[in-house]
Amino acid sequence: MSNAHELKISRSSGAAPEPDAGAPARGPGCDVSRPGRDPARPPLPRARWAPPRRPLDLSLPQHEELATRAEAALRRLLATDNYDSVSNFISLYEAFERGGAPLYEVYERYAPPIRARKHTCVGLGLELMRRWRDLEPDFSGVNRATALLSCEEAVVDVREYVTSGESPAAVESAEKEHVMAGIQIRVDGRPGVMLADPGYHVPRVVTVMQDRNYPHTGWFVQSDEPQCRKEYDYTFSVLNPGYIEWHERETRGEAVKNQTSLVYAARPYLDGVNVTERRNLVYNFRSLLSRDQKGHLIAGLYFPVGSRGKDAQFTLFLNNGPDKRKTKYKFSTFVDPQNIPEPITEEIELCNAKMNYKQGELLEIICKLAEIMANQPFIDQMLEINEDICRMCL
Repeated sequence: MSNAHELKISRSSGAAPEPDAGAPARGPGCDVSRPGRDPARPPLPRARWAPPRRPLDLSLPQHEELATRAEAALRRLLATDNYDSVSNFISLYEAFERGGAPLYEVYERYAPPIRARKHTCVGLGLELMRRWRDLEPDFSGVNRATALLSCEEAVVDVREYVTSGESPAAVESAEKEHVMAGIQIRVDGRPGVMLADPGYHVPRVVTVMQDRNYPHTGWFVQSDEPQCRKEYDYTFSVLNPGYIEWHERETRGEAVKNQTSLVYAARPYLDGVNVTERRNLVYNFRSLLSRDQKGHLIAGLYFPVGSRGKDAQFTLFLNNGPDKRKTKYKFSTFVDPQNIPEPITEEIELCNAKMNYKQGELLEIICKLAEIMANQPFIDQMLEINEDICRMCL
């Protein structure tokens, strides 16, 4: 999932309004003797993949109709469901408070919930697939051809990764930190995949053909802001056709940055919840973002999770046509809900309305986050788990 934030974070925590991208902080060595940490057990379970899906046979006109209707469902999802890596953070904290055990032990036992309209990339992908079921009467076999696909982000050595074995199961350092929804297709007998990525606010269904001929999408502009232009391209790997290479080109003035991620498209991903959503639980960056049907960010908040105690802060933003607001607030301001200055509550209520929440819901979320960020033992243990996963996946 690259993110636009003020500090380096993983793509998987979801795109956000500011244009700096990168990967999560990877700290120095960890103390494997700390309570709850068993050095013999990795922080994440091994991921699994199902047998390949039967492709959906389409003519060119049928493909165009399917792409149009599948994309309409995708755009509605972008507008109705926020990207949310805050709710699962709160849920993990509540499990920690109830459990009375070190966070590592709670984390290993914890089953991440997938709840309506509180989605990271995993929940968004599953919800999109659920909505695509309505296409079955007109495209018989589309449900059978549709699956969640795993994605490895910002791969340093693509050749080494894709030639390590048939699938990511052969890559010991694979993190599987992102997912997309995919439909296996054959267009007039030619194999390809239709991809959708609601976790990265991509407002189109991308067609990736193995022969790179029409209806192959090719390069397209994902976002074009004054400070940053992002272009994406998806192609099957010539080294291993089980993988699709996701190329990102980011242009800032004269500087151009290129990055390649890998989508494993050959087989359905079975562990979107147990691995990818679980990994997301302990990321050191959280965001709660409302989008429109074109994937543009409308309102939300985002913040780093660090060991800064009373200095912890979040950014609240609101893009209302020409009226664009972005303000930083300290979480400590919200520890006592009765003493929050009225101008701040009014600003939050404006965002609340844009995010389609019930009155006062966003403020309630922020106050809960203030409680969590003040709990230093929880924050420290969460960051330790995140660092362990980062080192495991170097």
